[in-house]
Amino acid sequence: MIPLKDNVVLRRPAVATLALVGLNALAFVWQVSSGAPGEPVALRIQWSALVGGAIPYEIATWRDIGPRDLVPPPFTILTSMFLHGGVLHLAGNMLFLWVFGPAVEDAIGRARFVGFYLASGVAAAIAQTLLSFAAGDPFIPMVGASGAIAGVLAAYVVLFPWARVLTVVPIFVFIRFMHLPAGFFIGLWFVLQVVNAVLGGGGSGVAFFAHVGGFVFGWLVTKVLASRR
Repeated sequence: MIPLKDNVVLRRPAVATLALVGLNALAFVWQVSSGAPGEPVALRIQWSALVGGAIPYEIATWRDIGPRDLVPPPFTILTSMFLHGGVLHLAGNMLFLWVFGPAVEDAIGRARFVGFYLASGVAAAIAQTLLSFAAGDPFIPMVGASGAIAGVLAAYVVLFPWARVLTVVPIFVFIRFMHLPAGFFIGLWFVLQVVNAVLGGGGSGVAFFAHVGGFVFGWLVTKVLASRR
């Protein structure tokens, strides 16, 4: 299922969401232009993941194992949130952020939204780091905004469970456009992340446990903030 837009009416422009989308796009431009001249794009993206991605071993030990990182670990968690493994990875994450981010930003404020987004990404990286050590592969770098966006999805489902999301639903060879309740859309998304995390991701290379960790963190924080208000 592919979300296109929701029906939440905003009180102000989603400046912070737009800025985050722009920063992710600029970071990807840097990824594909970095590395040695003439080097294939795939290798450039791999190199950028090594120097800017969050490597579980480095996060746990606070030690750079090389090549030299953009920032000292564990601060690579922050840089990893703005790097991606390819165009489709970037496009999918930014679509979800653009659809669900503005309403959450409007509800909690721009500064809080940015802080919440980054905190969700940190929680996601820590969750994936723990799993990586348990699975015995702590040297694989993590990149992507999906952990932070998972926290945004959790906040959205707490704040706007009955909002309607215009969704593209492929049914075999047919494509249908449906307005789905946000609670159903995001709930189904979360269930799929849990299933894939339990099954190990099927060798896809996707950090599903980071999605689960970011979502759980975002849901708990939003629940606490909502109850206080």
